[in-house]
Amino acid sequence: MKAQANLYDRNSTMKIRESNEADKLGIETVHIQAFGKNEGPEIAALVNDLLKDETAFPLLSLVAIVNGKIVGHLLYTNAVVTQTTESVSAQLLAPLGVLPEAQNQGVGAQLINEGTKRLNKSGVELVFVLGHPKYYPRYGFRTAGIIGYEAPYPIPEESADAWMVLELKKGIIGRVKGKIQCAKVLNQPQYWRE
Repeated sequence: MKAQANLYDRNSTMKIRESNEADKLGIETVHIQAFGKNEGPEIAALVNDLLKDETAFPLLSLVAIVNGKIVGHLLYTNAVVTQTTESVSAQLLAPLGVLPEAQNQGVGAQLINEGTKRLNKSGVELVFVLGHPKYYPRYGFRTAGIIGYEAPYPIPEESADAWMVLELKKGIIGRVKGKIQCAKVLNQPQYWRE
């Protein structure tokens, strides 16, 4: 509890900004601590690889900073809706990490809200995520598979609700369907289990 008090005293404010090369260690630390010693190093390596993967561009990498320390990171990478005749601008949200001492304090919410605002301004129409089915619907995400968006790898039926989509431009869902193609680095079966 002491860490939370030090991180968020009444004079602390959170700043959300795009990440830069100098943030690399802070971003790695966030994901290693957020996902734990079993998954954390793999997620941190995935983020490093995605930031260099040209098939992930355009990407949006946001950090949350409190008292000069990176406490959260969110990455959006390019996604393509295939098997459709209509071109759609899409992004994939993966991963979102928040330091354990900063969790349940709105860091993830602020990162998602800022990311959604920036993506919307840039013309992105759909955002996909494979994540916790009780968390992401708070931000407008809904189950993607049942409305015609197939994940890059099959999602087991018991985890079908974890594959979600957020419509940023009204009228896309219901008009466009297809299979999602993600960045090369992320296109591995181990990243598609929830």
